[in-house]
Amino acid sequence: MTDFAIQISGLRKTYAATRRAEPKEALKGVDLNIPKGSIFGLLGPNGAGKSTLINIMAGLVIKSAGQVRIWGFDQDINPRQSRASIGIVPQELNLDAFLTPRESLDLQAGLYGVPKAQRRTDEILAAVGLADKAGAYARSLSGGMRRRLLLGKAMVHSPQVLVLDEPTAGVDIELRRMLWDHIRELNAKGVTIILTTHYLEEAEEMCDEIAIINHGQIVAQDSTSNLVASIDAKTLVVTPKTPVSKPPDLPRNVRFEQRDDGSLAMTYSKSAIAVGDILKALSDSGVQILDVASEEPDLEDVFVSLTSNNA
Repeated sequence: MTDFAIQISGLRKTYAATRRAEPKEALKGVDLNIPKGSIFGLLGPNGAGKSTLINIMAGLVIKSAGQVRIWGFDQDINPRQSRASIGIVPQELNLDAFLTPRESLDLQAGLYGVPKAQRRTDEILAAVGLADKAGAYARSLSGGMRRRLLLGKAMVHSPQVLVLDEPTAGVDIELRRMLWDHIRELNAKGVTIILTTHYLEEAEEMCDEIAIINHGQIVAQDSTSNLVASIDAKTLVVTPKTPVSKPPDLPRNVRFEQRDDGSLAMTYSKSAIAVGDILKALSDSGVQILDVASEEPDLEDVFVSLTSNNA
């Protein structure tokens, strides 16, 4: 057996022309391997191809070319097994308003062919915090409860891979924490988690590995720590003893910013400029230093750098 939960090679998708639009190549030869047991982030700007990629994995969109293997099953050769290996939590709250959470989960389990004796409806409802709402109509649930119900629906057939498409969009902090605690529990049991999110700090905290997609192509894939370390920029933050009235004379290519609290922020290339040269330049400019701190780049810096360079 392979060590990868998802194996994608040469994946292409071109949407046909319509009366209002020209043909659109949404995916341009995507190669992507997602390790088993990981929490994997799939990031990219709007229109980058994330939704198309997810929908192809889910079997909802027909690819134009390439190969997709889910838990070792080729979509073209073993479509039923590949679909049974993956669960999708969509971004849209698409629920039947006249079904209760218990009925929704039972129906979903039936669609996947799960025998009644093997269904875990009440167990899943308790796991997602909806045991006390099991008999309520879905239309009476709050937005956060509906999102938890979608997570429960994706789990009814015990998939080895769970895809979460913007799972915490529009939910409060308490619910977000509860969702992620549950996701970590699933991952600890061996479920591979694939996450798309616009909250980059969330991806940085949660994900072991990240791929960034832009214009239908994977522009980076690495461990989260390696991606962050790949940014050469660093920021030196100096608190002066007395307010600084004009920008100091700094080495070339150092970006200067005076913050609202009076501190001086200088962003520079770690490989090209030594921090000692910046401190000397400040001293030569008459800046008396009270305190010094440094700020490392984060995932947002990586994301902006990669997607802007590939615009």
